[in-house]
Amino acid sequence: MDLKKIIDKKDWAAQYMLDEITHIIKTFEKRSPGSEGEKQACEYMADVLKNDCGCDRVEVEPFKENPGSFYGWIYFTITFVLIAIAAFFYIPLLSVVLIALGLIIVLIQFGFYKKLIDRFFPEKTGHNVTALKICTGDVKRRIIFNGHPDAAWEWPVNYALGGVGFEAHAVICGIGAVYYMVISILYMVKHGVSAGVVDTSDVLFKFALGGLAFVPFLVGLYWMWNKNRIVDGANDNLSGCYMGIAILKALKDEGIEFENTEIGVILTGSEEAGLRGAKAWCEEHKGDFDDVPTFIFSYDTIHDPKFLMANYRDLNGTVKADKDVSDLFMEAAKELGIPCKKGWVPPLGGATDSAAFAQAGFRATGITGLNHKLESYYHTRRDTYDNMNLDGLAGCFAVSVKALEMFDNGAKQ
Repeated sequence: MDLKKIIDKKDWAAQYMLDEITHIIKTFEKRSPGSEGEKQACEYMADVLKNDCGCDRVEVEPFKENPGSFYGWIYFTITFVLIAIAAFFYIPLLSVVLIALGLIIVLIQFGFYKKLIDRFFPEKTGHNVTALKICTGDVKRRIIFNGHPDAAWEWPVNYALGGVGFEAHAVICGIGAVYYMVISILYMVKHGVSAGVVDTSDVLFKFALGGLAFVPFLVGLYWMWNKNRIVDGANDNLSGCYMGIAILKALKDEGIEFENTEIGVILTGSEEAGLRGAKAWCEEHKGDFDDVPTFIFSYDTIHDPKFLMANYRDLNGTVKADKDVSDLFMEAAKELGIPCKKGWVPPLGGATDSAAFAQAGFRATGITGLNHKLESYYHTRRDTYDNMNLDGLAGCFAVSVKALEMFDNGAKQ
């Protein structure tokens, strides 16, 4: 299949995406994970996929989740650490235990996106969308374009101080927790595990007093997120949702159908709550797409063309993406002469839904278009429809269509 005609529509596609994203933001409620706004956006895009994009099967699929748990680690970890700081002066062993427990919680819940403390937070209903455009002949391969329709709770420090300030704040808090764990352990080495009230003449007592400088930073972390302000999420991540929708819309408008390649769009909700929608989708559709080679391109925050990237590792660098899927996108970009970086989602960089697909055994990669050093619009009120980059959208669209063309012609299978 030759899709040059579709690739040449990249500027139209970018404007179409912007217009649709603007409509969603202006029309529907805020789209926090598990909210009515997320559901409204899913239902609207499902209608677009069915009526404007010619999808033969379109389903809006609910799932249960506890979205408040993703940042809920703060209330456990920071409280444990603050208590541990006080405990050092009386029971150093208790200080070590509390800090260790707090760090385990943040590592599992926020570092690996596991469900450790979800039960302590209210249950809500999130929504996914699964849409498929069947081919005219036998299905020999399948390509799926993915984005998440929910939007983030604002990060106040990133809004006020930028990414450097945001990450520095988090790092200082981490150092503070480890600092008190270390001096607690050193004190027990000197005075025994059962040591009680700390000797004020011991040099470690003075270190502990100096460490109180960490306390304001630790207390400030309680306000790492503002659960009362939901950003518009134009770039993160309606841009990702509409990448696949725009491709299907362009194909339908041009009357192009595939003989042996099935095309899908899946919109997985509540990514901002720890990939909850993608994880639920993988559980619901386990084994459903094992019949033929199936590639998933998961888009997240398609903005700056300078940072268009195929992420070969995801989820804070802990999950490996599918090399063939990643390579296909890179080769498509090279064919078109569009710059695309080979990269990864680093520690403290979070994740894309690609990580959930990869963990469940799907062949997927994450495509991003942002600097992993946090931009001022990332998870802030600046992520608006009038702060989108048409060149970034157009370039990613063109590469994605080229990847579809190459895949249909037998590449990387």
